[in-house]
Amino acid sequence: MALWHDFTQAVGKEVAVHSGCWAGASRVRELDGGTTTTLARWQQIHDLLDAGVGLLECARRLDLALNTVKRCARIDKPAQMRRAPQYRPMLVDPYREYLRKRWAEDPAVPVLQLVCEIRERGYTGSQNLLYRYIAQGRVENDRPALSPRRLFSLLLTRPDTPKLTSKNCSTRPSAPARR
Repeated sequence: MALWHDFTQAVGKEVAVHSGCWAGASRVRELDGGTTTTLARWQQIHDLLDAGVGLLECARRLDLALNTVKRCARIDKPAQMRRAPQYRPMLVDPYREYLRKRWAEDPAVPVLQLVCEIRERGYTGSQNLLYRYIAQGRVENDRPALSPRRLFSLLLTRPDTPKLTSKNCSTRPSAPARR
């Protein structure tokens, strides 16, 4: 047990240290993106609801928050649960296509040079704003780069025991009936 704990601590540190290395090159999120977990959660909740189990009891049996169970219960199809991140408009947005084109031509172009180029085109924002825009992955993709915490979770979650199936309904004693 202590060995596994030490291993997870070491992996967590390495992931945090090297998160910048794969932010642009790797899109682990495209492998699954949590789709199977979302589908399994939706299916489990609807199976219990179809069996006549209440929302609160579903939350207890599946070890989920009540609001998560309510949200899943309201949705007819599991595909409706997935949504893309909503970004606020930024001053960099009008220059996105130009930045994508420049990024495709030379991925190693310095941000300072990009700031100078888009300022010639009328950009009035700061260099820090462009750094954040690029760090979020909004130049390359509409989704942000993989966070160190998410990668840590992907690396250390055992595929044979996902969270949703780790607590079987039959292992938890049912509450005694009230009179």
